[in-house]
Amino acid sequence: MKLFYSPGACSLSPHIALAESGLAYSFEKVNLRAEPRLTESGADYRALNPKGYVPALQLDNGEFLTEGPAIVQYIADQAPERKLAPANGTLARYRLQEMLNFISTEVHKGFSPMFRSQDEAVRDAAWQQLSTRFTLLSGILAKQDYLLADGFSVADGYLFTCLGWASILGRNLDAWPVLQAYRGRIGERPAVMQAMREEGLL
Repeated sequence: MKLFYSPGACSLSPHIALAESGLAYSFEKVNLRAEPRLTESGADYRALNPKGYVPALQLDNGEFLTEGPAIVQYIADQAPERKLAPANGTLARYRLQEMLNFISTEVHKGFSPMFRSQDEAVRDAAWQQLSTRFTLLSGILAKQDYLLADGFSVADGYLFTCLGWASILGRNLDAWPVLQAYRGRIGERPAVMQAMREEGLL
């Protein structure tokens, strides 16, 4: 499999999942700041993925899978022994999907106005909205080490990725020490460090 990524973007989440899975994979950087959007090898990224954004995972049969929550579940299901996702059909699996959707719509997309707008009032309002989400997540993580009670899952790699954007935007998580400690724990995992090194983030 090949992951198309941009360093530190939401594609870090499936990159972490791949490293955690133990599966063979390769990766190729995409320049999202230029048009046409070219991959590191010079390919037109939009010809590969018409959506034009990352992540995209090229499967062994040549097909492409897009959208982070779908990609990380696919990766987890290719290495069930790693327990990166609960078994399909179980309530625990729906709990994972619940959490992935929450991170995707309420945390990941919550950061979007802060990246796209230079208006401080807009950015402050977005941060205030995110703060309510962080408080909710802190409540969960005050009771358990990971987002799911059974241990580390692909949802943790996704939340770790999103929380990292706070410092990029000049914000901090000081009001949520539980989240700071959580991000520190996840960041010490060997597979997480591997993915970050492969993206030039360490």
